[in-house]
Amino acid sequence: MKCCIHFPDNTQDMKKYNLYWISQIAGWGSYAMVHLLVWLGGNRQDSLQLANGLAIAAYFFLSTHYYRNWLVRSGWLELKLQSVMPRILPASILLGVSNFLFNTVWEKATGQFSVNEDFTFSAVVLVTFATGAIYLLWNVVYLMYHYFERYKASLKYEAAIKEMELNKLKSQLNPHFMFNALNSIRALVDEEPKNAKEAITQLSNILRNSLIMSRKKLISFQDEVRTVRDYLALEQIRYEERLRVEWDIDPECMSVSVPPMMMQTLVENGIKHGVSTLPQGGVIRFESHMDSHGNLCVSIRNSGQLSVSEKPRVKTGGGYGVENTKERLRLIYGDRASFSLRNESEEMVLVELTIPEQVSKAGILEN
Repeated sequence: MKCCIHFPDNTQDMKKYNLYWISQIAGWGSYAMVHLLVWLGGNRQDSLQLANGLAIAAYFFLSTHYYRNWLVRSGWLELKLQSVMPRILPASILLGVSNFLFNTVWEKATGQFSVNEDFTFSAVVLVTFATGAIYLLWNVVYLMYHYFERYKASLKYEAAIKEMELNKLKSQLNPHFMFNALNSIRALVDEEPKNAKEAITQLSNILRNSLIMSRKKLISFQDEVRTVRDYLALEQIRYEERLRVEWDIDPECMSVSVPPMMMQTLVENGIKHGVSTLPQGGVIRFESHMDSHGNLCVSIRNSGQLSVSEKPRVKTGGGYGVENTKERLRLIYGDRASFSLRNESEEMVLVELTIPEQVSKAGILEN
């Protein structure tokens, strides 16, 4: 005969295992205690009354334990909640029938059984459904706990996956940015050493901010704007009069939380795929305001055009890095953030971002 007790292998399962036994003993121990109190408050000479209550409590304890083992082996705990819930009612009734049969055998063994009183239709139905209701309550409590634990585990798993995906996306940003920034400085070293020195200072500021930001999921919009300003100052040294920068930022936006390096990447792409391709250069216009719902609205315009040949690249993540940006927004905000990229006119490309109020103000999160 195989032992019905199985000891878990890891600490987490052992905690759940211990909790199960504590709950079983406490629950059915309380049930037995009620019978004891009833006996103490009634006819103490009737020892069979107390024995009956304790025997039924013991049967509840053992039957629910073996039933739990069967639940685990049968795979019911792996089913979706909507699939297993309809099954627990007939299971509870069957357990109630088994309880009635045990009660019948017990009463016959102790000389209390009477066919005329204990085996009538009404007696069978009453005992079966009364004990079945208790089993149903046990089922609901046990299954709800189990599915709540599964739900928490799934949330932790999804959070871990999102964390991995976000870290992967952020790691794609820094090498791309470094390559372009170092190219800007290299172009100045021989011909304009003074400007090169200034560019190195700008780059050091950006890298310092980037290192700090890499440890965070969200940063303040003020910090992001500071990085964009440093980056544009660096690029203005490189492009000189070919790059013009315009700002229109609502001060109320500064405390809102945003994904790090996202705005900088969009500005960088606007220069790379727009301004830098034009012989006469162009403009980068950075605007932000809060809408009536408290959401941050950012508009980034750059001179240039999305040509027909570039649009497929935009959709697949090339060009302006649209897929990267959309994926980061989706992972952090779900469907509450929005992103769009389009030709605003024949000479201007427009990027628009709407970031929800979530964790704004002091809600900056760290990894």
